[in-house]
Amino acid sequence: MIDNILTTLIFFPLLAAFVIFLFFRSGKATMWATFVASVIELIMTMPLMFNFNKGTAAMQFVEKVDWIPAFGIQYYLGVDGISVLMIFLTTLLTAIAILGSFTYIQKRQREFYLSMLVLETGMVGVFLALDFFLFYIFWEAMLIPMYLIIGVWGGPRRIYAAVKFFLYTLGGSLLMMLAIIALYFKHGAITGVYTFDILQIASVTYPAEFQIFIFLAFFLGFAIKVPMFPFHTWLPDAHVEAPTAGSVILAGVLLKMGTYGFLRFCLPITPLASIKFVPLIATLSVIAIIYGALVAMVQDDIKKLVAYSSVSHMGFVTLGIYAFNPAGIEGGILQMFNHGIITGALFLLVGLIYERTHTRIINEYGGIAAKVPVFATFFLIFTMASIALPSMGGFIGEFLVLVGSFQAFSNYAIVATIGVIFAAVYMLWMYQRVFFHKLNPKWEKLLDVNVREVIYMAPLIILVFWVGLYPETFTSYMHESVAKLVENIQAVKVAMK
Repeated sequence: MIDNILTTLIFFPLLAAFVIFLFFRSGKATMWATFVASVIELIMTMPLMFNFNKGTAAMQFVEKVDWIPAFGIQYYLGVDGISVLMIFLTTLLTAIAILGSFTYIQKRQREFYLSMLVLETGMVGVFLALDFFLFYIFWEAMLIPMYLIIGVWGGPRRIYAAVKFFLYTLGGSLLMMLAIIALYFKHGAITGVYTFDILQIASVTYPAEFQIFIFLAFFLGFAIKVPMFPFHTWLPDAHVEAPTAGSVILAGVLLKMGTYGFLRFCLPITPLASIKFVPLIATLSVIAIIYGALVAMVQDDIKKLVAYSSVSHMGFVTLGIYAFNPAGIEGGILQMFNHGIITGALFLLVGLIYERTHTRIINEYGGIAAKVPVFATFFLIFTMASIALPSMGGFIGEFLVLVGSFQAFSNYAIVATIGVIFAAVYMLWMYQRVFFHKLNPKWEKLLDVNVREVIYMAPLIILVFWVGLYPETFTSYMHESVAKLVENIQAVKVAMK
């Protein structure tokens, strides 16, 4: 099963979508077949996790075949400590998002579930591709199903949100394509070898001016995806209008592709430019942390509050990555994973209560904890995880980021700490207004969670405590890859002196 496991992981969802399209005609049959396919995909990540060699920074399970040799294009796949957790996160959240959509999606069910499988192929491909041409294909392939998920199955303003998402992402993609083409020709001019091999391109030292150009093109493309301030304006609209599954995948996986891009491309290929732009990125990260928290405080829509909290939380990720030390980068990667679990769970819970009440307005709730105690407990767990309560995953990630940030730039870290306090304010205030106080008479017959909902929330609850109580299970995957990345950056820093 290990042979060609990466190819299998990428294309199994696409193959499953094709088979389901041909042989399953009803929406219900498609729904169940898609869920089974997504669970099989999740199970197939287990050999990857269990057989992963944590003692090396090298790419593992590598698959490399010449594809278009005349242009140096290869079918080149591999996984390392930076990407392995993202693969697990992607397959887990896809399966959960599909299960969570069983009662939410009522129209065009076949098309929705097939779009989810096509999207999964694109997402997994992005994290595994080691050829720029292949990477770009997967990056763009994600755009179409996500656009459809928002635009067809979203809320009243879904077309506006989908088009805004599409244009922002496409704009960033075009800048990234310019950087890729420039690297292709520059690498050829320096070495005589024209290739799209990401590792080979990263092995060459480029002139400072060229690095700055490449960095800025990549930075804009990835900053839009994260999204960093001030490129975040597409995110609240997309989250609010997207169906629950769309919000889960958007927050849980797609945002991580931006920070993954920083780790995979910006730091290894343009280390000099990355170092030069640390003050800018640290400033934007801290602004995102504070701004996202302040705007979240004034939201009256629970889903929009969680969306703005993502802007704040992802600010911690970028701050940790650009600390350029093991604690900061490992904290950033762990926080990418944590944010996917915690915010994905919050969007699931918001969708769950919306299905019952058809409102997300905070002030229209009140006192519902007495009627839905299990739901209230689930929401409390992820509220506490979101505000980084010790013993939960969110705490470990933010703690490592702040430790790394204090080592690298203490002033930014001090300001970022204020964001942790603000997070407690907006999350606890929201929880109090929704679940406590006097019960709104409209919710007298509100139903608590059912068995299906407990099933898809349980793995997320387990993971949030697992990461919080024994983080080494997860950080052990990334130690060597992060150490190599930091070593390369520090060598460039020394050479600059």
